[in-house]
Amino acid sequence: MGLRLFNTMGRTMQDFTPITPGFAGFYGCGPTVYNYAHIGNLRAYVFLDTLDRTLTFLGYDKKHVMNITDIGHLTGDADDGEDKMLRTAKERHASVLEVAQFYTDAFFKDFERLNIIRPDVVCRATDHVQEMIDLIKRIEANGHTYMAGGNLYYDVSTYSHYGDLAQLNLDELRAGAGKRDVVVVDSNKRNPHDFVLWFTKSKFENQVLTWDSPWGRGYPGWHIECSAMSMKYLGEHFDIHTGGIDHIPIHHTNEIAQSEGATGKKWVNYWLHNEFLVIAKDKKAAEAGETDKMSKSSGNFLTLSSLIDKGYDPLDYRFFLLGAHYRKQVYFSWEAMDGAKNARQALVQRVAKLAQAAGGSSSAGKEALLQGGSYKKGDAANPEALSEKARAYLAEFRAALENDLSTPVALSQLQKTVKDGSLSGGEALELVRRMDSVLGLRLAESAAELLSTPAAAADPHAGDPEAAEINALVAERTAAKKAKDFARSDAIRDQLAAKGIVITDTPQGPVWERK
Repeated sequence: MGLRLFNTMGRTMQDFTPITPGFAGFYGCGPTVYNYAHIGNLRAYVFLDTLDRTLTFLGYDKKHVMNITDIGHLTGDADDGEDKMLRTAKERHASVLEVAQFYTDAFFKDFERLNIIRPDVVCRATDHVQEMIDLIKRIEANGHTYMAGGNLYYDVSTYSHYGDLAQLNLDELRAGAGKRDVVVVDSNKRNPHDFVLWFTKSKFENQVLTWDSPWGRGYPGWHIECSAMSMKYLGEHFDIHTGGIDHIPIHHTNEIAQSEGATGKKWVNYWLHNEFLVIAKDKKAAEAGETDKMSKSSGNFLTLSSLIDKGYDPLDYRFFLLGAHYRKQVYFSWEAMDGAKNARQALVQRVAKLAQAAGGSSSAGKEALLQGGSYKKGDAANPEALSEKARAYLAEFRAALENDLSTPVALSQLQKTVKDGSLSGGEALELVRRMDSVLGLRLAESAAELLSTPAAAADPHAGDPEAAEINALVAERTAAKKAKDFARSDAIRDQLAAKGIVITDTPQGPVWERK
């Protein structure tokens, strides 16, 4: 059916038609590097990675651009609040650029842990100030600006489509995401929705990073950074812009106004936004709506290192995120993480079993896993040389991705594939490789690592945190059956079924697996 995406601009599902056939250019808002990324922030980058991998899977050439905001960014989107970079530099007794480098390195370490592909272009704001100045000149030449109080403002009344993305009238839009009933007072502004393109008069003393400009020595507003850098690397009209839903009312709305105010033409064709991750005590609390938004400003956040310290693999968190559609709010709890951890481990164990079956032994299976797929870019979706059933699984997987990147359905197709005993081990492994090229769970590597452990050949559940407990119950059930204590045997079976464990009695004895 071809790729279809939900475009925030218009709130409709639309066929993806790239500007240049076969090529997709997309820009994703990157981090402001004043603190560690929390796991809610990282959801946006797993989503971006899914888009990146899907485009490759579907055969597109692509260019993925992401910015690093290392120039002071205010805590409010509407030119208000503290300077985040300056505040952290003072707290750490370091320079702003040292802070930026430290947290940039930490950010990309999280990328590696989550198996996120690094964007094709990563651009730092501090390296592109001249491009920002040049773009502001064009905006000014087109009559969209005014000077007041030493700062250069964008006059939103000069742009007739302001607020289209957020589907709000100008009178309804309030400065500040999530604070639409509050107007931030800035006596320099003609309209409370106007925003700063260039600061020369900062509310902060001794602003560290400043540059000469036609409007005086100062520094750029936050919004202009993304416009200038995306245009430098993708051109004045490109395919896709992504970000979190919190960017819709202010940041992305202002980006559109200034970009189209400079060029006089459409800037971006498709706007994609991921929903929030929120914290819940458990599943019951989530269903009751007892949740909190994760935020750095409130101190209510968890980092990826927090999960690792709790005994989770970063890929457990990636698996957790893939189980929800990017446009759906996802509820984080330790209970949910336990479920994701167990499900991912069960999937890895199944892949290890497939490899053993294909190779005839653990060592040969490990070799088969590490050989890698034979396909190249665009071939992952190619059904050639596959059986009819394998082609059907691959077609369903592809259809899920083409339906606005529906990772829950795609993940389900992968799980069905590895459970289908009618597929040959080798063919099933090939499907795993192709599907995991998008899901990014490192299944082959994880299964190979599992097969490297001495216990793997004897115990297919090695590494499962509950394996010892389950094995004991299965043994007790076997003893109960031999003693003709069928009530106890059935009770144990039901107890395990409640945990998602299925027991199959074979001539060689009972075997168990997770659903």
